[in-house]
Amino acid sequence: MTTFHRAPLDADRIREAMPERTITVPYSTGSTNADLLQLAAEGAPGGSIVVTSIQNSGRGRMHRPWTAPEHTNIAFSALIRADSVPLTRIGLLPLVCGLAVVDAVHEVAGIQAQLKWPNDVLVDGGKLCGILVEAASLQPPVLVAGVGLNVDLTEDELPVPHATSLRLQGASMDKEDLVIALAHALDRRTVQWRTDVRALMEEFRQNCVTVGLNVRVELPNGQEILGTATSILTDGELEVVDQSGVRHTVTAGDVRHVRPRSGGYGG
Repeated sequence: MTTFHRAPLDADRIREAMPERTITVPYSTGSTNADLLQLAAEGAPGGSIVVTSIQNSGRGRMHRPWTAPEHTNIAFSALIRADSVPLTRIGLLPLVCGLAVVDAVHEVAGIQAQLKWPNDVLVDGGKLCGILVEAASLQPPVLVAGVGLNVDLTEDELPVPHATSLRLQGASMDKEDLVIALAHALDRRTVQWRTDVRALMEEFRQNCVTVGLNVRVELPNGQEILGTATSILTDGELEVVDQSGVRHTVTAGDVRHVRPRSGGYGG
């Protein structure tokens, strides 16, 4: 293992490890997702990757900006052509990506990360990674899976107090190894997504800390649900029982883990 280096990614090393892929490694870019959406429109093959350690106009869910000091993070986007995948399964792809990040971080850094529904990756309650999946097309499904991973951020460089980084968790590795591991992990998890979604969702539940916690769910229409997360359904929806005992099925929303009055997890 080597320590982190605040330097550009070694494009040759990444390409040599995955010679069968179309891989673009810009020194910097506005958004790897935007770059790959453009390449998809130009006919780029499935499995194509755009990755960088400087992203100036990254976006997270709910259109939140995502930026970091140069060479401290990895911005990674992969193109997935999902012709054989039922449209009803497309919404699971952010969860698939979350599992792939958990796999890669454990493989390369030896850190056991966890998932917050639907696709935040946490370590010790701190957010390590955000994921944004965008569709270039739905007929047929052509999807871009974007991952923003906090690698070498110090405490005073964190974008929000509840974030963390691999450096702060005591990890030490080359960023290129993490990129390669993430690409392979995403390959494995997308095969599972295509062929055995039941097993995929069981593994997601095993890695997800949201179930059983008190949560605040901010819905896209501006409404909120306060209650307890009780289950994650096979189609990826979150089940929440509110404070009146009413059961809700949440397809999309911003979930916050809240600390109960008796104490416990807060994130």
